[in-house]
Amino acid sequence: MRITSKVMLLAVLASLSQYSVAVAPEAQQAVPSLSGMSAAELEKAGDLARAQKNETQAIEYFQAAAHKDRKNPTLYNKLGLAQLRKDDWKSARMNFEKAAKLNPKYAEAVNNIGAVEYLRKNYNGAAKYFKKAVALNETHPTYHVNLGAAWFSQKKMDRAIAEYTRAIELDPDAFRHENRTGIAAQIASPEERAQFSYTLAKAYAKRGDVDSCLQCLKKAKEDGYRNLANVYHDEEFSRLRDNPRLQEVVPPPVTK
Repeated sequence: MRITSKVMLLAVLASLSQYSVAVAPEAQQAVPSLSGMSAAELEKAGDLARAQKNETQAIEYFQAAAHKDRKNPTLYNKLGLAQLRKDDWKSARMNFEKAAKLNPKYAEAVNNIGAVEYLRKNYNGAAKYFKKAVALNETHPTYHVNLGAAWFSQKKMDRAIAEYTRAIELDPDAFRHENRTGIAAQIASPEERAQFSYTLAKAYAKRGDVDSCLQCLKKAKEDGYRNLANVYHDEEFSRLRDNPRLQEVVPPPVTK
């Protein structure tokens, strides 16, 4: 399974999974009168619109549902997700904040505030919210991936590796959920992509996942990473240095 060459900002992974309803493209949703629907019916209709990738209609449903059930944090979170898909970051953040205010232990909403800050390239601010999400739910790999991405974007590689390693401990496939990913933050340059692949290789090496580690090293090599020889110095790779497969990817230094 291919490991992505992007920093995966799995900011809304948990939320989006609830919208994974199989809907045929030709099965367009009829638009009933919103006023005659209950909050639960409006939420269900919003979920269906979301599954059909009709964010505009989903926003209408979730707004109407939240108007009828003003103390339901899930509705504000879903509304924020639909707005985020429309690139309305300001409104999305406002509704994520409403959700988190209604339920201070709502880790998903806190995480999604961090996602908005990450998209704004406010990586320090994003880290603040991702750390809070981790504190609220330490066993959710998504939040560790996100926090790692925030540290990576600030060049704090040791912290990034620690979070990526924890994410892999919780879910060995944490970096392979591309089909479930809500937001992917592209790395700007091949050099940064190469550095990310090398950083991720360290995390897999610490985990003992040789195949994934070597796959990441190959990707780093393809993207022109200049410091591949560091595998023979960095502690994370110490258990792999005698592995012929590693030596095929990164030839060992010539002994003088």
